[in-house]
Amino acid sequence: MAIDAEILQTIEQMPEPLRQELLHYAKYLLENYSKPISQESLLQKKRRSGILKGTFVLPLPDDFDEPLEAFKEYME
Repeated sequence: MAIDAEILQTIEQMPEPLRQELLHYAKYLLENYSKPISQESLLQKKRRSGILKGTFVLPLPDDFDEPLEAFKEYME
């Protein structure tokens, strides 16, 4: 119970706008972190290696590092 008393004591010392902000944050935490995480959502969020394989063409062209035509006036 020591944590509850410390929280209440700290809240009592806060000005009203800060208490309001704390209330909003506490509601946010309850809404987003108190729900049990389903096994299905864990599987969807898991990263897969090699998903972009074949997307990039290598080797790069010889003129890869050359300035672009659109930026010529800025480069002069």
